[in-house]
Amino acid sequence: MPDLKGHTYLILFALWLMMFSASSQVVIVIPILPEISQTLGINELWQGVLLGSYAFALGVSAVVTGPISDRVGRRRILIFGATLMSIALVLHTVAASFTLLLIMRTLAGIGGGILSGGSVAYIGDYFPYDRRGWANGWVMSGTAFGQIAGVPTGKVLATAYGYRWPFVMFAVTMGIAAILIWYVLPAVNAHLDPKRLTVRRMVKKYARLVRRSEIVAAVATYFLMFLGIGLFASFLPTWLEVEIGISGFQIALLFAVGGLANIVAAPVAGHVSDTLGRKPLVVASCLGLSAAILVAPYLIDGFAMAAFLFFLAMIAVGIRISPLQALLTALVVDARRGLLMGLAVGFGQVGFGVGSFIAGLTYGPYGYASNTVMGAASVLLMAAIVQWGLPEPDLHAPHPATSKS
Repeated sequence: MPDLKGHTYLILFALWLMMFSASSQVVIVIPILPEISQTLGINELWQGVLLGSYAFALGVSAVVTGPISDRVGRRRILIFGATLMSIALVLHTVAASFTLLLIMRTLAGIGGGILSGGSVAYIGDYFPYDRRGWANGWVMSGTAFGQIAGVPTGKVLATAYGYRWPFVMFAVTMGIAAILIWYVLPAVNAHLDPKRLTVRRMVKKYARLVRRSEIVAAVATYFLMFLGIGLFASFLPTWLEVEIGISGFQIALLFAVGGLANIVAAPVAGHVSDTLGRKPLVVASCLGLSAAILVAPYLIDGFAMAAFLFFLAMIAVGIRISPLQALLTALVVDARRGLLMGLAVGFGQVGFGVGSFIAGLTYGPYGYASNTVMGAASVLLMAAIVQWGLPEPDLHAPHPATSKS
């Protein structure tokens, strides 16, 4: 087989397919919660626990494997994470009870933690800073494509044949991604941490990292970003089906509409941020998203309005993620990029878990509007931290992080 390593677009496609698979198998849980609930007989509280278990497993995994990737290299850690997730998704077929499904989602979360921080860190290693918005935008469009094709297909499969089949589909695509990562991603090992990694040293590395105020701010933005998603999205499909009367097919179409918005917004926003800067786009998108979240329970009265508001919300989500990721990769030197992304992703998933759990507690007694108010507040707070807590590096410096400790 010819050597395919080092081809920019093949690298982006391998990471894109990995992101498509990883994000789709997460997002699909939300629209198929009614099928899972019906099959396993669980209420809203346990649905929130199911979402939260994945998020917490991902968060712990990201914190642990982030510094490991600084030591052994991103390519190795990405291959391991993609393989582990593919196996975990296949094992969903034997999850005949809530306990077994919880265990499989936890295993998948461990794989997700490896991939979430590792992919962003790899882009930071391989691409110069003035192209990272572009690269992150294309890779993150895999998430959007999952909403267009993967999640609607998974919803249809779950409705027709049971909730396990979407996970089998994404196990196959993740397995292909693992093979591609093996063949096309070159090892970028020039700036690896040369010292032996121990638990004590890992703790010390994190302790030194969080002494910097901009790092604390960066981690807080990820926590609040995913907290808002957990609060807003966890029971959106359930609310739309039960309270508004939208069908399962329309829920699938809704995610496709949102994915279309995201797939357009993410690459464009990443490219624009390479020229205009990261912070203005992130802050503006947060303001727009908070407004869409806040008015959703009062304006949505059917599929048309739900699709319109979800389209606007996903544009805002697509605009903010690529510039934010590019911004974070410039806050530390290459040998600590996995450390930072592991911490940020870890706290982000804790935020999603907390958001999903709180949403499960408040949805029943207080209604969906309580979820959206808290979700909008977290997004606004994130915007404030990005604006006043994060520095904006020089776009014309190819590796601005090399001067930072």
